[in-house]
Amino acid sequence: MAPMAPLHILFLSFTFLAALSSAAGDGWLEAHATFYGDMSGGETMQGACGYGNLFDQGYGLATTALSSVLFNGGKTCGACFEIQCFNDTRWCAPGSVTVTATNLCPANWSKPSDNGGWCNPPRNHFDLSMPMFVKITKDYHAGIVPILFRRVTCWKKGGIKFEIKGNPFWMLVLVYNVAGAGDVTAVSVKGSATGWITMSRNWGQNWQTSEKLQGQSLSFSVTASDGRTVWSMDVAPANWQLGQTFEGKQF
Repeated sequence: MAPMAPLHILFLSFTFLAALSSAAGDGWLEAHATFYGDMSGGETMQGACGYGNLFDQGYGLATTALSSVLFNGGKTCGACFEIQCFNDTRWCAPGSVTVTATNLCPANWSKPSDNGGWCNPPRNHFDLSMPMFVKITKDYHAGIVPILFRRVTCWKKGGIKFEIKGNPFWMLVLVYNVAGAGDVTAVSVKGSATGWITMSRNWGQNWQTSEKLQGQSLSFSVTASDGRTVWSMDVAPANWQLGQTFEGKQF
């Protein structure tokens, strides 16, 4: 007969598994997670949400790419998720991480969804930055692990940021550092000589308009997926320039 594990180890294992079982019935959903990039997080910069340097923009390495089902054409960009490894005693470490959706994990139709095509529809899948993956696993060699996930409130420092890009005939505004729900569903802009102008989503969290607004101070309204709207009045002065970033109010 094999020797019995020490009682304190059995107790800790039971406590950990019990906590996971309780979480599974507490509004959590099941999925799987992998990682991309290395511990520096360099490969996680940029991405399909339109963000740039994630360190400068306040997201850091606490980020994830989403399978297309979760990504929803970029509408989920900026949303925050709590994630914990689940039901794998070999690889799971206790605890959870909270990450912001900043990229897309594209489908790989050359591989089956249960063997390499982890982000193929209709799978819910998180491709974490490596630093986040190793926080919920015992070793990055786990490769892929089952997880539990749920949407949580985003906590951000400072106000919503508006990075103005484009050209004199077309304005593209990257909206980031959004607290609360995190993901943006509508953006409007108002020049000092115009009414409110509804912007359309170009890609990720980049919003566009062809209205000529140079030489006017700018105000923005941002609506999040929870239905709340925040108005940031006159955040950009009349002499604003392309490439500049301005800070508004916050949820």
